[in-house]
Amino acid sequence: MLSKNKVVDTALWDKNRNKIYSKKGGWIIGKGVFSHGYDMMNDLVGEVSYMQVMILNATGRMPERRLADWFEAVHICLSWPDPRIWCNHIGALGGTMQTSTVAATVAGILANDSRSYGTRPILEGIAFIKGAMVKFNQGLSVKEIVEIECSKHGGKPYIMGYARPIAKGDERVLALEKIADKLGFSRGDHLRLAYDIEAYMLEKFDEGININGYVAAFLSDCQFSSSEVYRVFSVVVNSGITACFADVCDRPADTFLPLRCDDVLYEGKTARVLS
Repeated sequence: MLSKNKVVDTALWDKNRNKIYSKKGGWIIGKGVFSHGYDMMNDLVGEVSYMQVMILNATGRMPERRLADWFEAVHICLSWPDPRIWCNHIGALGGTMQTSTVAATVAGILANDSRSYGTRPILEGIAFIKGAMVKFNQGLSVKEIVEIECSKHGGKPYIMGYARPIAKGDERVLALEKIADKLGFSRGDHLRLAYDIEAYMLEKFDEGININGYVAAFLSDCQFSSSEVYRVFSVVVNSGITACFADVCDRPADTFLPLRCDDVLYEGKTARVLS
């Protein structure tokens, strides 16, 4: 509780009271719609791709078209129409409950915002490869960098951006490598280090780089911060979620993985007679 004599400095709140400030842009009625200095109707519509505008709005910088095309490829790699995937599963459940497309898709996107999987781990992936680059430039070897990281987990190869549950390898990395080569991107310092780490990981633990590790290193070389990448990827899984919603929504309600009572293993108290 505040003391009656306590003076509260409200200058910051007063400055923003009844006013909306924006460094991004906005609609000036009768003049145009603007984003970071671009006239959206005249400078952007029909002139740049939607992905370029997405990155512009998330970072404040207009990327070259080939980089936006690379980002688009990542979105395709990370949005599969498979209802077994956790976020898509939620979309399919929304479909069987006959919810709206938006409700099911947004619920799936929220499920993707996890510390263990989905979009949020890119923050840790970029932090690792940038930190590894600092250590490497200070003179540490790849072996030492990996051992330091693994020591945090009792010697186990738990490094964000490497290894993959269920399957070995990552077909998405191969697909993105082909796109990067096609678009004329060369390997930067972070990506070369990431591959050197992979070589040691394969030799020591039989675990390779995954899409998180590749994307984190590639975009670190492109001078993106972790928060910028996280913002661009905020809805990266939406297409696969919507696909699974639509697939199930077009069927009779409640037909996606229905359960019988005897499908549930009950381990509680036995049935009792109430008097």
